[in-house]
Amino acid sequence: MARAKRIWIPSRFYHIVTRGNRRDPLFRCYTDFQAFYHILDQLYEKIPFELASYCLMTNHYHLQLRCKEQSISKVMSLINKRYANYYNTRYRLTGHVFEKRYYDKIIETKEGMLEVSRYIHLNPIRAQMISRPEHYPWSSYHFYKYNKAAPVYLDTNSLLKYYAGAAGEQKRLYCESVEEAFLF
Repeated sequence: MARAKRIWIPSRFYHIVTRGNRRDPLFRCYTDFQAFYHILDQLYEKIPFELASYCLMTNHYHLQLRCKEQSISKVMSLINKRYANYYNTRYRLTGHVFEKRYYDKIIETKEGMLEVSRYIHLNPIRAQMISRPEHYPWSSYHFYKYNKAAPVYLDTNSLLKYYAGAAGEQKRLYCESVEEAFLF
């Protein structure tokens, strides 16, 4: 039976999740995380896309992704293919790196955008890897928490625009909403 065709709405963000095959690690060391970021940088030059949030876990990753010029399927195909090539070459492996097709869910509302970003940023806490979201180095949360220059593909305004005030106030309010969510 054929797979259902994915729906692409260029103006919408999607929650994307991709897992390692057999839940094996996708990121074994610092270099692997950096290679993934390098792939995002390279791909952005060819097919501009936006991330509202992301989190690279050990055996999976989350992206809150929008692409207005190409389908999400095209973007994800390129990301996963390039990373699989890197991973298999680095670790002298062959075969599947990813478990199956990536999971995607369209985000249709403001509340959905904020809920998905909180879920993504709190993922390392739920996995009991850290105690506070800003302690995890492989997520976009620290670009919201601190005044750090974000990568070109990370559009913090796609979440901050839902909060009143100047940029600093918007960041503070967003971070408070994430921290309140992890207390419950």
